[in-house]
Amino acid sequence: MPYNFTLTTLIPASPQEIYEAWLDSVTHSEMTGSGASMSDEIGAEVSAHDGYITGSNLELVPGKRIVQSWRTTQFDDEHEDSIVTVTLEDADTGALLTLVHTNVPDDQTSYEQGGWEEYYFEPMKAYFSEIKGKSVAQKAKAAAPKTKRKRAARKAAKAKRKPAPAAKAASAKKKPKKARVAAKAKTKRPAGAKRRPSRGARRR
Repeated sequence: MPYNFTLTTLIPASPQEIYEAWLDSVTHSEMTGSGASMSDEIGAEVSAHDGYITGSNLELVPGKRIVQSWRTTQFDDEHEDSIVTVTLEDADTGALLTLVHTNVPDDQTSYEQGGWEEYYFEPMKAYFSEIKGKSVAQKAKAAAPKTKRKRAARKAAKAKRKPAPAAKAASAKKKPKKARVAAKAKTKRPAGAKRRPSRGARRR
């Protein structure tokens, strides 16, 4: 005779993040470590754990509730589909996930006795913890003091203002303005000095 059970766990993610991850083929595969084909449309067929689980979406409430029919390769033809209902609520440390599994064959109690914990809850916690860790690291990097970058910018600006070595050398060779004026003054005729006649004037 089929039986029902309820499990709860805390996942370090928001209800919306879990909802989206569960119904996305790529993310569902990544967080469980096995192939999955999911959809966020009601009535769509779904599968998980490399085809070990198959079913369809029966009810979807974004960020709050997922209801799917599930059967595994261990179900016989005489077994009806089991129903998995995932309810998501906000919690201080993430989201409270409540899973109700109904119409489970009475000879398949492993789902309740560690199956869900081993193949879903623990992998999901590890997955979202890793994602959260990366996010925190990225935020810390973005919020880090910009002192080093400012120093580098000031250093670059200072380097631009400095004359090049060749320009420095050329500048050093230039005589001071006073020296140039004095040299020019030496070449001037003393006051009262007679002007030498031109060549034409001497011939006359």
